[in-house]
Amino acid sequence: MYTLTLVTNPAMILEPALVRALRDALGGGDALWLDPNCAAEFPVRKAPKNLEDLRYSLTAEGVDLVCQPSAGRRKKLLLADMDSTMIQQECIDELAAAAGIGERVAAITARAMNGELDFEAALKERVALLKGLPETVIGDVLQTRITMMPGGATLVATMKAHGAYAALVSGGFTAFTADVAEKLGFDENRANILHIENGALTGTVAEPILGREAKVAALEDLTAKLSITAADVLAIGDGANDLGMLTRAGLGVAVHAKPVVQAQAAHAINHGDLTALLYIQGYAKADFVAA
Repeated sequence: MYTLTLVTNPAMILEPALVRALRDALGGGDALWLDPNCAAEFPVRKAPKNLEDLRYSLTAEGVDLVCQPSAGRRKKLLLADMDSTMIQQECIDELAAAAGIGERVAAITARAMNGELDFEAALKERVALLKGLPETVIGDVLQTRITMMPGGATLVATMKAHGAYAALVSGGFTAFTADVAEKLGFDENRANILHIENGALTGTVAEPILGREAKVAALEDLTAKLSITAADVLAIGDGANDLGMLTRAGLGVAVHAKPVVQAQAAHAINHGDLTALLYIQGYAKADFVAA
């Protein structure tokens, strides 16, 4: 059996008529409303052959559709990217903006996240442009420029309350992941280390650089540590460097992701906030745990 979950942004309304029409067209079972306004699911005997077409048509309605096997939907490990996934910004772009070179660095970031540039080379290039930036700017950026993605704290708190482990794995920097992980309740965080000397950025980053393969390695390390398998993992991200862990995880979701990521990831959330990742695991709104 498979379960189809339909989710929209919490500020919108998921029309019951749309859910009924889709269920009837697919010969699905009774619909269960996980949230009376924005999330519903129903079982089907097999995945629709026209699933991609359905996703595309529902996108025009502001609705995300996820189809997956019904068994084992609730995951035991949350493996999450940080930039543009758990937070609304790219930290390196914000540092660059503070240094007066925001547009230049942001252009490189966009190409790297869409898979047009080698991630490690692009990271080194951008970090080099930050040479001489005062270390204090990091704290300023965290305080004034970084905002959490809606629903993120609830996602982490709810999964942890049901026994899951939460790890923040970023191609960004530990100076940011440590703060974000603490605020959102992650159990641990992994990222790159910026070199700092005499109170200023040196323009270099510690190696080996945490990129695509390191995120896959984190998945393998953590599943072994927790005595679970990749099937028990929910991995989320938005950039090309996330594709390794997204395709390896039992439930890999491209979240408001770049086109190349959406094209390759098995699932995508484009309209809902991060609580959509709870709905697709079968959690109802009544199950949510406040952060």
